[in-house]
Amino acid sequence: MFTDFTTLDVLMRGTLLAVIGLSWVVVCVRVIGLRAFSKMTSFDFVTTVAIGSLLAGCVQATDWSALMQALIAIAALLGIQYAVSRARSHRDDFEGVIGNTPTLLMRDGEFQESALTRTRTTRSDIIAKLREANVLHVSEVRAVVLESTGDISVLHGESLDDVLLDGVRAGH
Repeated sequence: MFTDFTTLDVLMRGTLLAVIGLSWVVVCVRVIGLRAFSKMTSFDFVTTVAIGSLLAGCVQATDWSALMQALIAIAALLGIQYAVSRARSHRDDFEGVIGNTPTLLMRDGEFQESALTRTRTTRSDIIAKLREANVLHVSEVRAVVLESTGDISVLHGESLDDVLLDGVRAGH
């Protein structure tokens, strides 16, 4: 790339490669769409982490071929993610292969012990999420769901619309 490894060379190289890599990611995301960095499934999360790693590789590239390989890999990952998300939206059977099923961890103030064991979630994890959701009484909790992304949703109040639990695996 640059011929000597002076401080100025390193500074210029790092800056230039960061601008190139980041610009490439922005262009790819503009083409693919905003869903590129969503955390809707574990597949999306892994893709996001991998792109971050490849972007770091861009900034640290020592020659043009290494830079181009990282840029092509970023585009390829985003393209694969786009194809997978399209397949998920058009084929229900593909959803089960790529996505995780949300799991009910608590229902109407009662812990679902078998679901806690199966998902390796502790009561203290749930209690922390209840505090985070400003739950004042466990009896107010209608449901706690471990989402397909790994996030925990707390649904509390007087009643719960059943549609909010569509596709959620029962705790028992």
